[in-house]
Amino acid sequence: MSDAHAQRRARLATALGPRAALLLASPPEQLRNGDVHYKFRQDSDILYLTGFEEPGTVVLLRPDHPKTPFVMFVRPRNPSEETWTGRRAGVDGAVQRFGADAAFPIAELDAKLSELLSGVDDLHFSFGRDEDWDARLLRLVGKMRAAERRGTRAPVRFVDARLTLHEMRLIKSPDEIATLRRAADITAEAHSAAMRAARAGVGEHEVEALIDYTFRRRGGTGPGYPSIVGGGVNAVILHYVDNNAPLEEGQLLLVDAGCEVDGFTADVTRTFPIGRRFSDDQRRVYEAVLEVQQAAIEAVRPGATIDAIHAQVVEQLTAKMVALGLLSGDVPALVAEHAYRPYYMHRTSHWLGLDVHDVGFYSLEGAARPLEPGMVLTIEPGLYIAPDAPAPAALRGIGVRIEDDILVTPTGHENLTRGTPKTVAEIDALVAA
Repeated sequence: MSDAHAQRRARLATALGPRAALLLASPPEQLRNGDVHYKFRQDSDILYLTGFEEPGTVVLLRPDHPKTPFVMFVRPRNPSEETWTGRRAGVDGAVQRFGADAAFPIAELDAKLSELLSGVDDLHFSFGRDEDWDARLLRLVGKMRAAERRGTRAPVRFVDARLTLHEMRLIKSPDEIATLRRAADITAEAHSAAMRAARAGVGEHEVEALIDYTFRRRGGTGPGYPSIVGGGVNAVILHYVDNNAPLEEGQLLLVDAGCEVDGFTADVTRTFPIGRRFSDDQRRVYEAVLEVQQAAIEAVRPGATIDAIHAQVVEQLTAKMVALGLLSGDVPALVAEHAYRPYYMHRTSHWLGLDVHDVGFYSLEGAARPLEPGMVLTIEPGLYIAPDAPAPAALRGIGVRIEDDILVTPTGHENLTRGTPKTVAEIDALVAA
């Protein structure tokens, strides 16, 4: 049992308050093809509170229960099945190794859950993520209400888990920040290796394989999200994941890849030339994005907001678009008209943690949320000039994104991914190596 997981459960118990419970369910295993499944990845909320990684898991926290405030439903031990699919913790392991006060086979969930939830006022759950589970809970509460004359009492309020658990996850503890630093360090090594290895004739998939290898060799579990390795015009596709084209000398290669460590992921994007230094036109676009990104990072501090940082990025990038000949006119008017959107169509930031687009509200009481120490967010402006864009011919087909992971500190910020090269001089030195 991890002390960190127990401490998180204790903090959550305080946030839930009396006569409340939180229910979490792992996602179903997904078929890849035939009877072969994708590699399973546990629900991030369950990872956060328990560290338990097996599928077929349901977790119930009811802090005010006198005997079983922490209950797990898990797959039972089965030597025959374990021969095929790997060892299981089982019911005893859930108690002895993961700290559950009680554990039951997952097949007993329906029979036990009504009893365990009886007397709860507020049932916290992540509604809207799984329609089957949403419907299942409604049916369960309906049955409990019908049985109230026999002594049970159904929950009277459903509460979105974003109000409690997800707000906890948004503010990272020192241990969680240390894990993110480790993920960032491994990610920096992988991106540097990609810069050295990318040459004309090498496939995007080979660069991806090198990145994945570096993640695993250094102790990560692999990529925290599907890596984007897009050369040339593929870099203007925001979520390009085919990664199957050969690289050509003189192209730019955009790599968006982050290592996952103990469930927490880095999220880093770098863009660099293949086989030689930046051309003059590539450098102009790249340095425009880099200057805007560095200014946005400097704007991260307690009290600032993601919305304000994004507005700053939009205004500055729009000015850069005018200077590059992508747009013409008055910058404030162009911003008001959203004229920048053909070249910059996404937001500047998102939360980062156990999920690459991590949980936590972006606004509070109808206003943009002020940043607080312990939050981690990305800063990732970009310029994407499609091959058929109404732009100067020399700029068409250029895609540049630069992304770092930024921790909000009490006095400002820390760039967790500053070890990943991104200045023109640093990149030129690696590409030429």
